[in-house]
Amino acid sequence: MTQAIAATDCSQTPVDLDALAASAGIAAEHVVPYGHDVAKIDLRALIPCGEGAGAQDGPGKARYIVVTAITPTPFGEGKTTTAIGLAQGLTRLGQQAVLTLRQSAMGPTFGIKGGAGGSGGARILPADRMNLHLTGDFHAITAAHNLLSAMIDNHLHHGNELDIDERTITWPRVLDVNDRALRHIVTGLGATIDGVTRQASFDITPASELMVIMSLATDLADLRDRLGRIVIGRNRSGEWISAEDLKAAGAMCAVLRDALEPNLLRTGEGAPVLVHTGPFGNIATGCSSVIADRVAAAGARDGGYVLTEAGFGADMGLERFVDLKCAVSGMRPRAAVVVVTVRALKAHSGRHHLVSGKDLPEGMLQEGVEDVRAGAANLLKHLQIVRGFGITPVVAVNVFPTDYDSEIEEVERIAREAGTRVALCHPVTRGGEGCLDLASAVVEACREAGDAVSIRPVYDPQDDLRTKITKVAVLYGADGVDYAPAASRLLDDYERGGFGNLPVIVAKTPCPCPPIPVSRVFPPAGGSLCVRSASPREPATSTRSAGACPPCRVCRAAPRPSASMSTSPPEISWACADTRGRCRHARYRPPAAASVSPSRAWRSRTGG
Repeated sequence: MTQAIAATDCSQTPVDLDALAASAGIAAEHVVPYGHDVAKIDLRALIPCGEGAGAQDGPGKARYIVVTAITPTPFGEGKTTTAIGLAQGLTRLGQQAVLTLRQSAMGPTFGIKGGAGGSGGARILPADRMNLHLTGDFHAITAAHNLLSAMIDNHLHHGNELDIDERTITWPRVLDVNDRALRHIVTGLGATIDGVTRQASFDITPASELMVIMSLATDLADLRDRLGRIVIGRNRSGEWISAEDLKAAGAMCAVLRDALEPNLLRTGEGAPVLVHTGPFGNIATGCSSVIADRVAAAGARDGGYVLTEAGFGADMGLERFVDLKCAVSGMRPRAAVVVVTVRALKAHSGRHHLVSGKDLPEGMLQEGVEDVRAGAANLLKHLQIVRGFGITPVVAVNVFPTDYDSEIEEVERIAREAGTRVALCHPVTRGGEGCLDLASAVVEACREAGDAVSIRPVYDPQDDLRTKITKVAVLYGADGVDYAPAASRLLDDYERGGFGNLPVIVAKTPCPCPPIPVSRVFPPAGGSLCVRSASPREPATSTRSAGACPPCRVCRAAPRPSASMSTSPPEISWACADTRGRCRHARYRPPAAASVSPSRAWRSRTGG
């Protein structure tokens, strides 16, 4: 949730970091202080766990809980505050609870999003360090990323021994600020000594491939191996060029050595929190690090709880949590907390229009039980998704002061009729005390799940890329996938290049599909996902990102890809449904630099 960070006089109240670590089961010898109130945890804390530590909870192991949500509105539904409040609630019940969270990026912090460390009675301390530099991990990732960028350009300048085709280079540069002017640049301008002239770009640091690699690495050796397999482009013979080929991986690993250690912070009520990595959820995994979860599991007492969060809703965030993070860590969640708000259900009724950065519509502030009932399909779909993974759901109703009792009661009724435990929570206004009912529901759900915990991924690792993409698209609500000719050729090329065994990530917005107006109903009525592009990412962080075509600017109908999509920029024609069933609007040629979201890539059945 958004939080205002107050100015301070730089005075800090010392924290007993050893005692804080001890509450998480971490020995004092593994605590590396960074100032008076933050510490890093030495990776030697994992050694007592042995091989596969935390791989399966049970007697003597941590009870692993993931916090997800229904499809969020532009305002967010409070997954982070709920996760913080739950950790505090479990602690109040006498349970050991350790929370693992992503670190927020400075770009969104200084933009419209604000801080990402909770608010009110459910926040991470120290809030200013949480949302700014913390221990410098993001800067280390920025430096290591740009080190590889510099080595690529230096290699081109000094003879290009690997015969790299500069037109195929996909590795950008990164900054931890939103600097729009640097999104598309030309490097090497000037004299010959200034390097090879080529087009390049900048991303924000959380979008760096290194951020995902850091989040999935299990130790320093694994990190070094993954860095070496990064693909930066091709040579003129069409062969893939890696960071290992450039002899860059070792130097990058040295820069990232300290950043691989998770950061120890605390909640406002003193519960331990491990904050580590921050990959974006729309284009990457959207989860905190595997290492942080394994450290928390290593220190867990018998029956202790490890809580973590998956970005966005259960359709996107939980899928990546299961198919990527759990596949790497070996940890299996006993329960999934599904955060829901009255305002989100009202928004999903399709009767209100929400705009990011603006106040809620007046109609949403009025009592609207029918709106809640109309938007309940979203909640029910997400509960279905959670159960499809083999995970027990618990509905957490994050109560806002503007909610009406009748609306809250309707949400409870809908959840109970769906056969799901439901609890009201007030994390922001009442902290851990306001999450006691939720904590009790989670404890009961874990007991019901038992020790034999298993999950069902969306796809099998041996599936080919198209099968994986199709299974993910079906989870999103599609009834098929359409491939642009260029994307189809790329996927064939990746299969031949040995990338077919990698997992996939469909890059999309958190919004449900298809892209009907901001106030939307989910699940969708069907349609096809249009894949416009794909890119290889090595190692197992790898993603196959799907691009998309924008909807009609006149009637908002979804696009129908034409044969001319192989052109650059792609030419799109729409099949728009009117009262007669079909109509066509003017053809639209998007600019070459347009960034389009795959969530806007659906073709209507009526126009197909």
